Amino acid sequence: MKLETQFLFCIFFINVLVLHSSRPATSQEVDDEREFDYSEKSGKGPSQWGEIHPDWSLCKDGSMQSPIDLLNERVEIVSRLGRLNRNYRPSNATLKNRGHDMKLEWVGGAGYIEINGTQYVLRQSHWHSPSEHTINGRRFDLEVHMVHESSDGKVAVVGIMYTIGRPDSFLSSMRQHLSTVAGNREEVTEVGIVDPKNIKIGSRKYYRYIGSLTIPPCTQNVVWTIVRKVRTITREQVRLLRVAVHDESETNARPLQPINRRSVHLYRPSEVED
Repeated sequence: MKLETQFLFCIFFINVLVLHSSRPATSQEVDDEREFDYSEKSGKGPSQWGEIHPDWSLCKDGSMQSPIDLLNERVEIVSRLGRLNRNYRPSNATLKNRGHDMKLEWVGGAGYIEINGTQYVLRQSHWHSPSEHTINGRRFDLEVHMVHESSDGKVAVVGIMYTIGRPDSFLSSMRQHLSTVAGNREEVTEVGIVDPKNIKIGSRKYYRYIGSLTIPPCTQNVVWTIVRKVRTITREQVRLLRVAVHDESETNARPLQPINRRSVHLYRPSEVED
């Protein structure tokens, strides 16, 4: 009886280990960004991120890091990737000042995108200025990251870049909320129902590559989709996003990372699909 009890305990212990080890490693961006910054003179800038915490080591040692330069010579044009179908829905949202950026987070998610048969639920969006990715070496004025997560913890990010020009309608609709955040020190502000479909794309063409989160812990194997069309935004809208975080910095963009022979595809619809 004793042996049987020990055997059953061993089976139970092994099952616990298997279940624990099968859980995905944390893929979330840090929510408190005060432990790092974007100045190389501070001792906690981008080149030091990987030394601040052991869990952030990929920021220094990873071979699939983001952002990258989307250089024409590296890009393979394909039509097999399929359209970027955004199955989004309006949902309750909050604005959070993470220290270096503003995060718009949807409570319980706001619909999903589907990539290679996997559904990725939209969790949050945040903004970087100037843009983190570049196209043929050109950096733009702003980049929004729409961060999605699958049921097993995989991450997919849709990036949209902006240059100075006409106002962006989505940020125009958020102006009052951003102004409120800029005028106080509250970390989280309720903004009510927000429809992510109002973050316009305006193009079927997009780049696709495998990279990482662009802030610690710099988790890799992130599926990146960068919309080819560069949209417009006003200087005042860019300034408001920076002022709202109160970090007295003019930038929150990580420097470009080595591509390390990764494939970069540009999806362009075929004539038949058009």
